[in-house]
Amino acid sequence: MRFLIFILVGMALLASILWLGDKITLQGERTVYTVDCQQGSWQGQRCNGRMVAAHRVRFRILKAHREVLVWNAGGSETSGKFTDCEIKDGRNWKCQLHPDAPSTVTHQMVHGQPIPDPVSGKPLHTVAKWHWWLLRWGLSLGHEAGP
Repeated sequence: MRFLIFILVGMALLASILWLGDKITLQGERTVYTVDCQQGSWQGQRCNGRMVAAHRVRFRILKAHREVLVWNAGGSETSGKFTDCEIKDGRNWKCQLHPDAPSTVTHQMVHGQPIPDPVSGKPLHTVAKWHWWLLRWGLSLGHEAGP
């Protein structure tokens, strides 16, 4: 019986670590965890103020339709949709920008990482899921953004 409990606890711990590392995600979905720099400014990927959790931007990939849905998780903003997308899988896709495309942090993912949009010029500051949650709970771990 102890061995079974040990195995179950071990599996739960492993699943938690994989979830926090964003290795376990819903099929066809990807979340980007963004951060802001309060009482300071960004110097590349370094915040010289206080780094805080910002939006969680969720992308749902619809490969059969060549579309990507996007929304802010936990926000009241409306969803948007990219059309005319080249989709390999949920972690690798690129959508063409059109005038009616949603304004969001990226329109391309490579190996699960968002690629900054050089056309919009919007800065892209992200952290790993576990780091975002610590920031949300008020625990700061340095000043560097990046996955």
